[in-house]
Amino acid sequence: MIWNPSEGINLGFFTIHYYSLMFVVAFSLGWYIMKHIFIRENQSLEKLDTLFVWTVLATLVGARLGHVFFYERELLSQDFLRVFLPFRTKPHFEFTGFQGLASHGAAIAIIATMYFYSKKVIQKPILWVLDRVVIPVASGAIFVRIGNFFNSEIYGHITHKSSFLATKFVREDEFWQSHDLKGLTNINDTQKAFEALTTNPKFAPIVEQIPYRFPAQLYESLSYIFVFAILFYLYWKTNAREKQGFLFGLFLVLLWTVRFLVEFVKESQGGDIEKWFDGLFTTGQWLSIPFIIIGFYFVLKAKKSNLSKFRYKKIPKVRF
Repeated sequence: MIWNPSEGINLGFFTIHYYSLMFVVAFSLGWYIMKHIFIRENQSLEKLDTLFVWTVLATLVGARLGHVFFYERELLSQDFLRVFLPFRTKPHFEFTGFQGLASHGAAIAIIATMYFYSKKVIQKPILWVLDRVVIPVASGAIFVRIGNFFNSEIYGHITHKSSFLATKFVREDEFWQSHDLKGLTNINDTQKAFEALTTNPKFAPIVEQIPYRFPAQLYESLSYIFVFAILFYLYWKTNAREKQGFLFGLFLVLLWTVRFLVEFVKESQGGDIEKWFDGLFTTGQWLSIPFIIIGFYFVLKAKKSNLSKFRYKKIPKVRF
């Protein structure tokens, strides 16, 4: 597959980037799923609105800070404003959009935020909240990785074109670090130059030089569909929701095991942790291991919730 998508949907006065659109889809679907969970649990939808806002902020802020701390810590001293704002100030001012989000940072921020939400808003045990919020979070992970695929980022190692879903990322960073796009195409506009590569036959020899890679983003996204399906089924069709910490623990085990395994075919994103251990595992893998261990702990220690004294009323089945 030759992959060379546009940046997004051009409305003339504004471009809706596919990556941003995938976040909108992820949060919207998450709200929809959580709405039905709240209805089943007889919880006020006003509390859901608070949960939605807090989760969005925790995801974005946590993911950004996680990326800076784990992968690009030099920004703190070299270009501090870029940590929080969608532009760089050094060596020159340039609008970049928000670049660099780490799922590990988002996970930590969401868990911390759910603690305060459980205490201040819904007044339920934190594990009650986490057991339910991981379901929409798992669904959101599917679309975030699709967004990475549209952005031609977080791709895999070079492979043979016969590999499963092997993809030429025409806009991949590594190839263009050693090639001059504008010089090769004689087109000054970057977007038009990329478009010409796959629409103008005379540039076929250039595209031929771009290697096939594992589409690591799609591998993750497809795997997360199964993670979401398992959690969704267990919550709606079994009594797993009554065992505090079980669904949360299972989510940690499944999602971060997927991340750990996919990292074997993914291009390294660097980071100090990887350097400390001389490349034994990637930074993403080292960060995934504690989540997996914690997940197993909650799965093994899960027991009937103290909330079992509250009888669940029979509620008509909710159709999705």
